[in-house]
Amino acid sequence: MPKMKTSRAAAKRFKVTGSGKLVRNKAYKRHILTKKTTKRKRNLRKQIEVDCTNVKSMKKILPYL
Repeated sequence: MPKMKTSRAAAKRFKVTGSGKLVRNKAYKRHILTKKTTKRKRNLRKQIEVDCTNVKSMKKILPYL
């Protein structure tokens, strides 16, 4: 059986916590930041846990994570 390949795009976007949960960065923080409030931009900095509906497919494309 050949090795399974990790999706490199996903590997750059997701990390695993110590307890095994997947975390990701929030969207909407790249450009057009002048109209967004400071509070909104500050909250976009924080990482968030991946939704439970997507975890199964993420684990499949990240087999060694």
